[in-house]
This record gives sequence, C-alpha cells and structure tokens, in this order.
Amino acid sequence: MEMSQLSPVKSRAAARRPIRPQPEIETFSPERSGPNWKLAGAAALSAAGLLATPAAAQSNPTAQVKVMSLNVWLDCKEGVDGIAEVIRAGDPDVVGLQEIGSCAQPLSEKLGYQLVRQNDWKSMLTRLPVESVTPARHGMVVRLSNGRPLAVFNAHLYHTPYQPYQLLGIPYGDGVFIRSEAEAQEQSRLARGAEVQSVLEDMATVDVPKVLTGDFNEPSHLDWTQRAADSGRHPLKVEWPSSKAFAEAGLKDSYRVIFPDEMTHPGETWSPQTRADDPKDHHDRLDFVMYSGEGVQARDVKIIGPDADIVVTPYPTDHRGVVAELTVAPK
Repeated sequence: MEMSQLSPVKSRAAARRPIRPQPEIETFSPERSGPNWKLAGAAALSAAGLLATPAAAQSNPTAQVKVMSLNVWLDCKEGVDGIAEVIRAGDPDVVGLQEIGSCAQPLSEKLGYQLVRQNDWKSMLTRLPVESVTPARHGMVVRLSNGRPLAVFNAHLYHTPYQPYQLLGIPYGDGVFIRSEAEAQEQSRLARGAEVQSVLEDMATVDVPKVLTGDFNEPSHLDWTQRAADSGRHPLKVEWPSSKAFAEAGLKDSYRVIFPDEMTHPGETWSPQTRADDPKDHHDRLDFVMYSGEGVQARDVKIIGPDADIVVTPYPTDHRGVVAELTVAPK
C-alpha cells in the first residue's frame, strides 16, 4: 500500500513533544544521602553483591514499594513547584522522570530525594538506598526494606514518527500517512526498535526483580485491541511492538494487571492538555510502570492528574503520571 508524504507543519499537540535526547552524561549524584545510605559505583559492586540477599532479610516481611512514572514536559516548563506537587501527591519511593533536563537537581533538592542522572533528558529520583547503576545507565539497583535488591529502569522512547497520528491523518513532523497494522508496526520499529533493544540488553545485565517506568510515545498492544477498534475508540487493532517486546521479556504492565479490561479502564495519560474530541489529537495510554521477577506483585495502581484517580490542579505537564504500589516478597 502506497504511503503519502505529510507536510512538515506541526500540530498544536506535536509542538509539545520533545526534541531528540542529548548524549548521555556520566554524573551520578550522591549529595542527598540519608543516615542509612549505601552507595557504590557499578565497577565497585561485584556480581555477588548485586545478587546476594542479607541473611537477616530471610525472615523479613514482604516489602512494599511505590514506583511512579512522570513526563515533566520540556524541562519542567510550567515550573519545578508544580512538578514537585504531582510527585508529592503520588508519594513514590522511586520515580522515573522523562523530559527532565536542568530541573532535575532543583526538583531533587525540593523533594529530598536522591538524584540519579541517566542523560540530559532522563533521570530517576529515589528515597531508597542506591547500590549501583547499570552499564548503559538505563537503570539503577536499589535496596528494599526487606533486603532484596530491585533494579529500576526508566525509558523515554523516541517521539516521531508517532503512529496514532499517522493512522489518523494528523500532520506531525515529517511522518507519513499509514493505513494498516503492519505499517504501524514497521514505523514503530524504525522509530523505537533500537532504543527498546538497548533497554532490554541493559536489563539483562542484572539478575534481580525489575521495574520499568517510561513514556513510550507509543500505545500498548493491550489497549489497541479488536474490541477497542470495533467500538471506535481506536482506528484499528495494533499489536504495538514496544510494549509487546517488554511483555515477551517477562514484564507485566501494572495497570493492566490491576485493570485488565481496556474498555472500562482506558487509563489515558496522553494528554490532559487537549479535549477528548480534539481533531488534532488522540487520547491514549503512553506512560507505564512494568515489573518482573520472583515474588513481585502489583497491589494497586493510580493515574495522577486532572480527571484522574489522584487529582492535582492546576496540572503542570502534558502527561498524566502513573504510580504503582508493588509488593516484593523476601527471597
């Protein structure tokens, strides 16, 4: 099927999406360490150290950890204070931040969280002890209250071409109009396939329970189902490659574990800045908290923002946040 070239003129929704991330930086910031802080660089932490569980933890109870994903919108363009309020509302132990830029340090100081920089566009905040960062800096290993290590990864997949717009004929950047599931999958792999593979390879370097936060800039294969297409919610069924690749690697989508019915619980995170009937946009679920590993379960998950489970107004970003409460059994 022939694909027609779109004009490079951007829509209002497109103007809110980020530029390509800058090269990764190497800063790992231990400034805000607490009284029980334990910090080691990846080179100094042995494989045994990553995998071992302290003997005292054998009798410890199941640990609870709250993990949040939040796109802060172009370097906290609406202000650090507003983003801080969103994070306080979710009360996470760990938060993966996308589009974070230079506001990462003041945000960590305001909240009293440890800052782990991934690159100029991604960072993680945590109030748990950090033991290492992963080789490609997609993740870090933290220690839970029952002694188990948890590897937390944070992804911000590339934003263009954006396949829902391509399928709906919404001009965005230099994308092309497409009409089929196969074309959508091909365009997705071209846009994000290498990044997905990089994250998966980095995840494979640690043999501990894992959590993945992120703005995928792509919907989930669990949402664009045949039922959703038949109802008119989405233009057609698409088994989106990015979410499916993580699922095939053993990661569970916390929102769909708690709310398996995509029709009754769409869980939309993109975008609170536009109306549901805006012809230049398409509301969707682009932000995720996923998990894998022995003894890890999702207990609860909430969407944060306007018209959400946890309401924050005024709301300072163009993505709703997601916060999942997980339990991790002692080993």
